[in-house]
Amino acid sequence: MNDRPAAEAVVFDAYGTLFDVHAAMARHARRLGEAWAATSALWRQKQLEYTWVTSLTGPEHWRDFEALTREALFTALNWNGGASLEMVDRLMAAWRTLPAFPDAADALAELRARGLPTAILSNGSRAMLADAVKAAGLGALLDHVLSVDAVRAYKPDPRVYRLAEDAFGLHASRIAFVSSNAWDAQAAAAYGFRTVWVNRIGQPTEFALHQVAAVAGDLAALPGLLAPAGEGAPAP
Repeated sequence: MNDRPAAEAVVFDAYGTLFDVHAAMARHARRLGEAWAATSALWRQKQLEYTWVTSLTGPEHWRDFEALTREALFTALNWNGGASLEMVDRLMAAWRTLPAFPDAADALAELRARGLPTAILSNGSRAMLADAVKAAGLGALLDHVLSVDAVRAYKPDPRVYRLAEDAFGLHASRIAFVSSNAWDAQAAAAYGFRTVWVNRIGQPTEFALHQVAAVAGDLAALPGLLAPAGEGAPAP
């Protein structure tokens, strides 16, 4: 992949890549008890499962990400001892204002300083993404915030990834796509993006991603991976 020209735009997944999805439950860990981390992991798992089922069962079953996130939360809490409406409301409010990872703002700023426009492409609803971007103070570092609401389908539906091509007026091969979710990175690579998998937690490689994507441990590595020729490491 190193013989390809430098990327002309960079698109980021939001949840798990720019925003810490486990911060919502971490804020309420004392009330949730020792099982909060396992409950948070189950919440995330069910949230993703519900998006896939929604896409596979057809547009007539479309529900936006906030509704599915709330349903997934009820499932996770009930799995581990019962859900109260008060706690569900508190956790949903916390989800809407998830913090960005410490490396997010600096990576975005450096990419833009190098002349690369940036965007989010996410399963999140427009309203949820607007709240998260505002809370994290990332708005000035993004050219586009793209939501699946526009196509009423969830990743990895190709219509979602096409939103990035349309926003930048570029073929996928000229766009870098960055995700910490292995399934999302695999789907983005299959679509044709120049993909970077951010393996924050050192998980085993899935989908042979080392063969189809650049692999980074955090977002700080991105400027070097995506720098135009002569400004750092070769593009992936």
